[in-house]
Amino acid sequence: MSSDAPKEPKVDSTLSKGLAILENLVASQQGKGVTELSKELGLTKSNTFRLLQTLTTLGYVQHQADKTYAATLKTWRVGRASVENLNLRELSAPELSFLSQETGETVYLAVREALSVVYIDKVDSQKPIRSWNAIGGTAPLHCVGTGKAILAAEYDRLRDQITGALTQHTDRTLTDLEALEADLAATLKRGFAFDTGEFRDRILSFGAAITLPGGEPVGALGISLPDINLPEGGEDRYGALVAHAARSVSDKLRNN
Repeated sequence: MSSDAPKEPKVDSTLSKGLAILENLVASQQGKGVTELSKELGLTKSNTFRLLQTLTTLGYVQHQADKTYAATLKTWRVGRASVENLNLRELSAPELSFLSQETGETVYLAVREALSVVYIDKVDSQKPIRSWNAIGGTAPLHCVGTGKAILAAEYDRLRDQITGALTQHTDRTLTDLEALEADLAATLKRGFAFDTGEFRDRILSFGAAITLPGGEPVGALGISLPDINLPEGGEDRYGALVAHAARSVSDKLRNN
């Protein structure tokens, strides 16, 4: 008697273990040794060492002078290429234009790289007093609107890493984990993140995550402006605008 139940797809054990090592190293802010990796991933030392040698030979991992292993820029390039394959710039262009027209301020498209955001597209403000960052510029996740929006969307995975990376940049930077978690909870509740001048003095930013159907963030849209430019009621209005724009891009990804 045959069954029509679908068969579980086969998973290559060696490949899955190698990818687990690579993901662990990509997420880490410092190199890790064979013993540390084997304990964290539940692998034998010999298996971990063999997989690290393969990843090193392929150029995804480097063996450092202190005997630890770290992910290389090849991993970063593959990740960036995957973002490009989503056509994120092209998909987000109408929303960037919309946000620029509605606010007159600088608007950004950003993606996460480790514990920072990288700005991959923008529309400049035409106002005499403006915020400015170059395409390719970076900012810490916990300090800016786009970064906090992404961080809120995948906080469970990034919590351990961000705990030791709450660098202070202004007197408004959230360097206390409890305060940051409260801010991220508020971000999820209202649908957008708000940076009150936490990365640069008197520069505000709003951000909302662009997500895949499973909820994974692949980037964020943001609005950045000097505090003097924020109109009355602007916090709610700009937040709603960026949240709407990010949802629109997310819907396009779902239907792509």
